[in-house]
Amino acid sequence: METAGVSFLLGSYQSAVNNALDKMRRSNIAARIWANDFHVWKPSPQEISNRLGWLHAPLETSANVKNIRASLKPFTNGSVEDVVLLGMGGSSLSAEVFNNIFGSAPAFPRLQILDTTDPQTIHGVAEKLNLAKTLFIVSSKSGSTLEIVSLFHYFYNLAAETPGVSANEHFMFITDEGSPMLEQAWQLQLPCVFSNNPNIGGRYSALSLAGIIPAALIGVQIEKLLQNAAAVAGQEKADFFSGKGDSSGCFLGAALGTLAQYGRDKLTLMLPPSWKSFGDWLEQLIAESTGKEGKGILPVLKEAQMDVSAYGKDRVFVIFDHNEDEWSSRITRLASAGHPVLKIRINGFYDLGGQMFLWEMATAVAAHIMGINPFDQPDVEATKKHTKRMIAQYKSDQTWPEAQPSLTEGACEIYGEIAGSNVSTAVINFLSSSPQNAYVGLQVYLSPSPEINTALDALRVAISRKYGMAVTVGYGPRYLHSTGQLHKGDAGRGMFIQLTGANKLDVEIPDALCQRGSSLTFGQLKAAQGEADRLALMDKGRRIIRLHWTKDATAGLKNLAENL
Repeated sequence: METAGVSFLLGSYQSAVNNALDKMRRSNIAARIWANDFHVWKPSPQEISNRLGWLHAPLETSANVKNIRASLKPFTNGSVEDVVLLGMGGSSLSAEVFNNIFGSAPAFPRLQILDTTDPQTIHGVAEKLNLAKTLFIVSSKSGSTLEIVSLFHYFYNLAAETPGVSANEHFMFITDEGSPMLEQAWQLQLPCVFSNNPNIGGRYSALSLAGIIPAALIGVQIEKLLQNAAAVAGQEKADFFSGKGDSSGCFLGAALGTLAQYGRDKLTLMLPPSWKSFGDWLEQLIAESTGKEGKGILPVLKEAQMDVSAYGKDRVFVIFDHNEDEWSSRITRLASAGHPVLKIRINGFYDLGGQMFLWEMATAVAAHIMGINPFDQPDVEATKKHTKRMIAQYKSDQTWPEAQPSLTEGACEIYGEIAGSNVSTAVINFLSSSPQNAYVGLQVYLSPSPEINTALDALRVAISRKYGMAVTVGYGPRYLHSTGQLHKGDAGRGMFIQLTGANKLDVEIPDALCQRGSSLTFGQLKAAQGEADRLALMDKGRRIIRLHWTKDATAGLKNLAENL
């Protein structure tokens, strides 16, 4: 079955998906989504209706392109060499996708994304910048996100202390109407502030100002990107109201939601190399929207290909295809083995706009099928509460909660309930206790580097091949704003291994703008966030162990992968 560039090979699940589509047609679900009817998802709260601004974002943002171009002109005339975006989750992921897929056009600034509290990464970025030719975008929907506020304080003070630099001229805010950042922008007399539509949630904001402003700054043809998105949105709406029920978003969402109900909830994304970054954006959209109330669809991305027989019966495969010959044999083998396969036809980079809208719609429809609200994140607050409590305690009496390792072997300490006399045996026993259709989440609080990434890839492959489970990798605290909701809100089949290490250096977080004094460092904040999420997962009854290296985490990861 194929509809508007999406092909479905659903095998024995085809009739169940057809039934779901028939039920949606009878209930007029598609038209009700466009009518902002919150009952599509839940009988309450009514505020769901105020989270549907993304439906109109392509056209609304398109109408604002002239103003966007005019506002950004002072920053795209050669005076700015680097743009650094300070954001988390939905405030940064779409910008990262645009940057990685399009790159900077000739004569436009370079873009870097900082969505971390890792002190080594932050120091490394700061060290390389010419602050006189750098623009910082502070992007936060709420205006109060802890990581973003901390990064803003650090870089603003750094700029203010640099001779010849007027700090306020080098900062731009993107936030929602009513955000405390708007008042702060007025006080600081910032030259450029963008107020975004508050009726668009962070993970649905790619085609709003949150995603389009960074894209425009690096020379992406935002008109073309938005036209593509608007065309797909227009087709979706036309299909919805035609009575044919053949909208790609409806089909895709019905398939994803129905397959998840049948236990096919590991959505394995296969993208061409130039599109790989799109998977990171999809991961947040799908995981945070569906991972709640004991349900969830887990995106699996950047996974090494395995023999078809190695995949469990919990998989769904989505293949983004721009070269049919390249994937045809693999698609045939997967479908023949009984795995549902969805094929998305893509033509060029500017298809990205349409794909973003398509997947936003599909995710909303999948959530309807699953009976959940795709626009809230009820379990995210748990980690934040633990983090705030630990930071408050430290600022009060300079102490951190002390946990004792269950096992120490060389430079590695293991925390949690384990069985075994060494690290490898303890991890093997932990993974061997996994329930049916489990997955492994590697939560990484190490400084990213090519060496660490290679070691993580090896560990991921070793676990997948030995246990037949899907393995995901997320750097903290970034994953807290992406898959963190699903980890705590899904059916509880996750096996979590938190990977931490000693910081080689640390960076102080200023307590206030333009003032000396710091009561917390980024290293301490990162450690608190990792421990807070471990506690939050344990509160939810999740299985988790922590491996901490006092030195040479790369060697430790390699050794663990070899011994599994």
